[in-house]
Amino acid sequence: MNDKTNDTTEVAPEPRGVSRRSFLGTGAVTGAVLAGATALGAGTFTRESWAAAAKEAKSKIHVAPGELDEYYGFWSGGHQGEVRVLGVPSMRELMRIPVFNVDSATGWGLTNESKHILGDSAKYQNGDCHHPHISMTDGKYDGKYLFINDKANSRVARIRLDIMKCDKILSVPNVQAIHGLRLQKVPYTKYVFANAEFVIPHPNDGRTFDLQDKNSYTMFNAIDAEKMEMAFQVIVDGNLDNSDADYTGKYAASTCYNSEKAYDLGGMMRNERDWVVVFNIPRIEAAIKAGKFITLDGSKVPVVDGRKTDGKDSEFTRYIPVPKNPHGCNTSSDGKYFIANGKLSPTVSMIAIDRLDGLFEGRYKDPREVIVAEPELGLGPLHTTFDGRGNAYTTLFIDSQVVKWNMDEAIRAYKGEKVNYIKQKLDVQYQPGHNHASLTETSEADGKWLVVLCKFSKDRFLPTGPLHPENDQLIDISGDEMKLVHDGPAFAEPHDCILARRDQIKTQKIWNRNDPFFAPTVERAKKDGINLETDNKVIRDGNKVRVYMTSMAPAYGLTEFTVKQGNEVTVTITNIDQIEDVSHGFVMTNHGVSMEISPQQTSSITFTADKPGLHWYYCSWFCHALHMEMVGRMLVEKA
Repeated sequence: MNDKTNDTTEVAPEPRGVSRRSFLGTGAVTGAVLAGATALGAGTFTRESWAAAAKEAKSKIHVAPGELDEYYGFWSGGHQGEVRVLGVPSMRELMRIPVFNVDSATGWGLTNESKHILGDSAKYQNGDCHHPHISMTDGKYDGKYLFINDKANSRVARIRLDIMKCDKILSVPNVQAIHGLRLQKVPYTKYVFANAEFVIPHPNDGRTFDLQDKNSYTMFNAIDAEKMEMAFQVIVDGNLDNSDADYTGKYAASTCYNSEKAYDLGGMMRNERDWVVVFNIPRIEAAIKAGKFITLDGSKVPVVDGRKTDGKDSEFTRYIPVPKNPHGCNTSSDGKYFIANGKLSPTVSMIAIDRLDGLFEGRYKDPREVIVAEPELGLGPLHTTFDGRGNAYTTLFIDSQVVKWNMDEAIRAYKGEKVNYIKQKLDVQYQPGHNHASLTETSEADGKWLVVLCKFSKDRFLPTGPLHPENDQLIDISGDEMKLVHDGPAFAEPHDCILARRDQIKTQKIWNRNDPFFAPTVERAKKDGINLETDNKVIRDGNKVRVYMTSMAPAYGLTEFTVKQGNEVTVTITNIDQIEDVSHGFVMTNHGVSMEISPQQTSSITFTADKPGLHWYYCSWFCHALHMEMVGRMLVEKA
């Protein structure tokens, strides 16, 4: 079996027009790799060809008034710590779902309900979202949950898609920087698989900072998707980057770009090959059930060791060498392959999932025997997505292109056959990271649309000062050729996205009064003897004052209440309107208090009345012709 791409394989011609590679020249491209590839030209030389392609496909992305998009798109909010909801193909932003951030529009991070969900991690005011993924049943989206990571503070959050609100957040113990996140696909999403990227000492208490120490490592993490509790952790060699799972429920795989366990750039690039580590989930579960695990650093989470010992494999893992500093790990929609994207190699590595049983059972002496192809695609391959027709689409960060290639033909070329597996290269603008085709992470990949998330926009939009928007580009892949049809500015590195058919997402129009989202507030009201739908009362409990009121456009149930300076005030409001769209808000002026109360929702917020005097509160969501008159007063008496 070959160990590298066959040298006689024909290379597809560059796309029409001037490509980034020919424009820069080989030397400039090499320099761009080492310098972070930030010094690209203005790109005006291909504006006419891009415009022509967009005009040709314009009708496909037009969603007329009264019509609906075919897909929901869920974008990570990047450094904003939120999830953004877009319609596709229109690329119109529909909603923002705050998760790890503070959002004054909804009161997320301010209300008692959101603080209850944030838990101890409410102390963090930032988040770094990367990978949104939708729960599945039998390899298809079930529309129940969306999960998202926070790399900055090592958290994983769950969003209920029926209300599009975050309902659970878990801080992952024993690790730092949750990055790659994927879900078990079959028989259902039992586990959320999450990679901790950075190697740290254990215990991490300052006694040592040596990353080469045997007690310095990172871990692969499995989270119970329903309970949102830790299920298990697996110690690994090297570090972990991106991840994906198979369509049998048996295997998950993760890339490692720092097999050296280095802390500097040169050290992390030293090895010509790093690896993909494959996890055998049933073996891990069996060991934990048998009590064959340890716990770490005061945590009760079961931990098993997946490292090699004296050159011998662990029963839980296998390490497959691949070139070089691999990044993306993507499962083909036909369930046949894990694709590891080389980043510092022009290749991607195709791992045959049906050979993994043989690898774990010892039938292959060399772990690279499970690699069935290693096609050369271009400079800086980062992520690969699929159209369900046998074709793969890989982003080339350095070349600023998306390359379409055929997987079966890449395998034939790897065996020595002279075949051109590259079907097309399309210039994108610029530096593409993640890409995502419609339904590509499921068995229903339909090959209609491809979203490419570009890190740089250059001259595509009006200038906005030194900080530029990024560029999310929509590509039509329904035909033989990729056609760029839309540019969309994006803020603060959205990073990744996922598309689901609109029929797969079932949302509530108004809140269910029995919803567990505001259950803690309902329980508090019961203890106070309050009927939230009818009562407008003030409960005084020493220095604590609890104000209960209803709201119905255009008035609050209470238009005035009195407290003492220094009182801790909790305002609880129930919106008794039953008409969708009639959301109310509550803002207490000059107190940092703001929250949303949508139809049939109960929301509460706690603050200190530290300023004597008269303080107005008002409705912040336009709800009625007399919206401006929907006000009230808090009277604060001097202590």
